[in-house]
Amino acid sequence: MRFGINTFLFTSPFTNKSTRLFPQFKAWGFETIEIPIEDPSHIDPARVKGELDRHGLVCGTVCACMGPDRDLRGNAKQQRTSLAYMVKVLDQMVALDCPSLVGPVYSAVGRADAVPAPEYRQQWKTVVKHLKTLCKEAEARGKQICLEPLNRFETDFINTCDQALKMVQDVGSSALKLHLDTFHMNIEEKNQGAAIRKAGKLLGHVHACGSGRGTPGYDHIDWKPIAEALSEIGYKGDVVIESFTTDVKVIARAAAIWRRIEPTRDEIAVKGLRFLKENLGTGPSSKSIPVTASAQAAQQTL
Repeated sequence: MRFGINTFLFTSPFTNKSTRLFPQFKAWGFETIEIPIEDPSHIDPARVKGELDRHGLVCGTVCACMGPDRDLRGNAKQQRTSLAYMVKVLDQMVALDCPSLVGPVYSAVGRADAVPAPEYRQQWKTVVKHLKTLCKEAEARGKQICLEPLNRFETDFINTCDQALKMVQDVGSSALKLHLDTFHMNIEEKNQGAAIRKAGKLLGHVHACGSGRGTPGYDHIDWKPIAEALSEIGYKGDVVIESFTTDVKVIARAAAIWRRIEPTRDEIAVKGLRFLKENLGTGPSSKSIPVTASAQAAQQTL
């Protein structure tokens, strides 16, 4: 099991300049970086890969950014745009040597409105068709897609592990896995440990986040059953901190972060990583390394 950080905590969009954050991530003890690619034109993947190598880090996951114009169950244009975007991201993942595309790959985030059952079933068939196409592209590149259920306020389409498993079954590709997030599960699952066990070997990625989008472990989530379930299924993938603050305005608005949840985003990273290593991992806990002057300067220029 490796521990990573999603760069949305510190910057949006991620660009070539954002690699200035890598030294601090490494100093804090993170092993993997999760990069949300809002637009493939924002990065030169070869350059980003070079910076990852230089600092002894890897891009474990790329996060799909599904805005209003990217929706596999939307209108014809949105469907085409979504597929073209994710295929381009898969190409960049080859250069990044990144194994997994994660996130709500099925629909635009924020599209949440009850629809009649026949319409929902038709949307489901449409998404299955497109994910079959996307998975073939992933298979050809040796990559995997990890589909993430979101809470009811962010989507009306796939909210639970059960629904995600049904989609995986209907698509029928070895490239399609599950991506579970402790924040969304806290809202939608009756028992997070049970959901993880149900996912079993199909669990390809985990987001760790506090119940209020803050620091993992400093919240009301019962983390012990989560740790036990991950151990029982033999989970070997990445556990990535995905938390948000008011510092990154565009993401704060998208995630409905209207107040300061934690004192600093650095604290989320450092305390969160220490908690995850102590409670989910097997290695020694990380030390609370203070933010370096160079890291502060890097954050101010992003």
